[in-house]
Amino acid sequence: MKKSFVEYPYLTEKVEVYERENGHKIVLAHKEGELVNVSSWVKTGSINEDDTNNGISHFLEHLMFKGTERFKVGEFDRILESKGGIVNAATWKDYTFYYVTLPKGENDENLYLAIDLHADMMTGAILPEVEIGAPFDLNDTTVTDKRERHVVIEEIRMRKDQNWTKVYNACNFNMYTQHPYKRDVIGTPEIISQVTREQIMDYYKTHYTPENITTIVVGDFDKEKVLDSVIKGFEFHGTKKAPQRENKIDTPVSETKIVEDTAVANTGYVMFGFLGPKARELKENITLDLISIILGEGTSSRLYQNLIEKQAEPVVNYVDSTHYQFKDGNNFFIQANFRPEKKDTVIWMIKAELAKLLSEKITAEELMKAKKKTKSRFAENAETVSEIGETIGYYMTVCGDLKLVEEYLRDLENITVEDLENSVRKYLNINNAVISVLMPA
Repeated sequence: MKKSFVEYPYLTEKVEVYERENGHKIVLAHKEGELVNVSSWVKTGSINEDDTNNGISHFLEHLMFKGTERFKVGEFDRILESKGGIVNAATWKDYTFYYVTLPKGENDENLYLAIDLHADMMTGAILPEVEIGAPFDLNDTTVTDKRERHVVIEEIRMRKDQNWTKVYNACNFNMYTQHPYKRDVIGTPEIISQVTREQIMDYYKTHYTPENITTIVVGDFDKEKVLDSVIKGFEFHGTKKAPQRENKIDTPVSETKIVEDTAVANTGYVMFGFLGPKARELKENITLDLISIILGEGTSSRLYQNLIEKQAEPVVNYVDSTHYQFKDGNNFFIQANFRPEKKDTVIWMIKAELAKLLSEKITAEELMKAKKKTKSRFAENAETVSEIGETIGYYMTVCGDLKLVEEYLRDLENITVEDLENSVRKYLNINNAVISVLMPA
């Protein structure tokens, strides 16, 4: 078993990273206090889906809590919540992760209990048919089954009524031609209503393999004993290696693409979307984070000041920007909610603010404030066991290298205004934008 150390900023001890012969990675991080966090990150999400099984990763996430040979459905949650635990999971494009945060208990007894149950769930899920629910025809109104298949379909339908989700999905879909990132992670009712238990079990056995899983334990504990406990729990009997899939990376659109739809709404919505660098390209990621802060995060940002605060007549109700990091290439978004009769004006105003990032030079003061905010966020993510676990999971799973955290603060400090301008030219060219608009029907 390989062992390495990472100097994680703001933690008092080095983080220990282990890689077993079967590829399973274990990360142990020290954080003083009575709370501990146990999580496992799986390198699968919508990135491994296609038009025939879109949504299967998220559906499987729901079903992982439906029992093992050792524990019946509901016992996992009941046992850990009785110890004061918070149990949850999430699915995104590059990963699915499961976590437990709880008081470690006397002699760390709750911690070892959590590791035992968590490992059993991750490696021994049985996905019972009775919990999944039988496949059914969406047009059959007589079906009243309330099993998990119907829970997920109802979740999908609820999201369809959310206007921001509609704007995002249209923007995201049109930013790609073939990459799996173009699909909605939650899937479609048509697929979820028909996918079989055999298909879900096959997906589970294919992707929940040792080399695809990183297990992270954060807290104040005996590292040697916890390592032994994790190894004992994650046995992976007879598991084969997951297939290696290489997705072709899409290039940005070559001229501005505008897509428009209507919905039941009183206001207009717009989202500008751009493709960015890969998540592991640390310096370029930080520059886009800084640009997002300067351009559209908070009331002191350029977008807020120029589109809302300084406007004599209200045109924009809400505006911001955000930067999402993904393994195969990031997304940068600018979004606004506005008076519908001002659609063309708002689009013009946002384009103008993008141009001003170069024509009205980013100041040293703007850069300094953005760096300070970014550094504070980084520090805040080292304050709780849950945040530390999520940050480690992101670097291990999406970036593929926890060592990047050692370079983060140094790279942040060395970024210049010229670096930001280069990133604006490279990634935020208006010709490479997809603009999604949603107007009142």
